[in-house]
Amino acid sequence: MLYSNEVINMCPIKKGAYHGPAPIPEEGKWVQAKEIEDISGLTHGVGWCAPQQGACKLTLNVKQGIIEEALVETLGCTGMTHSAAMASEILPGKTILEALNTDLVCDAINVAMRELFLQIVYGRTQTAFSEGGLPIGASLEDLGKGLRSQIGTMFGTKLKGCRYLEMAEGYVTRVALNAENEIIGYEFVHLGKMMDAIKAGTDANKALENAKGTYGCWADGVTFIDPRKE
Repeated sequence: MLYSNEVINMCPIKKGAYHGPAPIPEEGKWVQAKEIEDISGLTHGVGWCAPQQGACKLTLNVKQGIIEEALVETLGCTGMTHSAAMASEILPGKTILEALNTDLVCDAINVAMRELFLQIVYGRTQTAFSEGGLPIGASLEDLGKGLRSQIGTMFGTKLKGCRYLEMAEGYVTRVALNAENEIIGYEFVHLGKMMDAIKAGTDANKALENAKGTYGCWADGVTFIDPRKE
């Protein structure tokens, strides 16, 4: 280690008491984090690319500094789905420091990793006060039955009004309008349930009908339109 002449010529002054870093909450414990392996917690956050044409929601479950579980969800960019495929393979098994300095191919995923790193090392995880944290696989609970991301897709114009395309319940097939042409409900297909039924041997048309549902004042609709065609 090199020292400048100015430092070499200084007289030594004894350092006062050292109390270590401020403790942070981790999985129901207060921890003085000094090493990477001192860090544990499950958390999620979002990232975006420079042109902001796409976003990533990243969920990590960290145990003793190691990423044991990663859920990568993407929106708005076709190329990002391939980057997410690579990131889901790259991230598990890395320390959070390694992951922070790993090229995750897509800027949105890189930014999400940066934001999660800050949450994790500052003790702001979702499991900061949950004793023992959450088991590996807990992130899948966010996806629900059928393991599909919660997606909302709406489109509207001043000239023609709005269209519901995808809601949390699933793919919107029809929108119900009242006598004044106002939206009062919608019909949807839960694609996860439909695909599970088809894989189990159910006829595709029957699986489609069984996976349909409605929301709002659907029964009071005067007009029913396909939001993608009408």
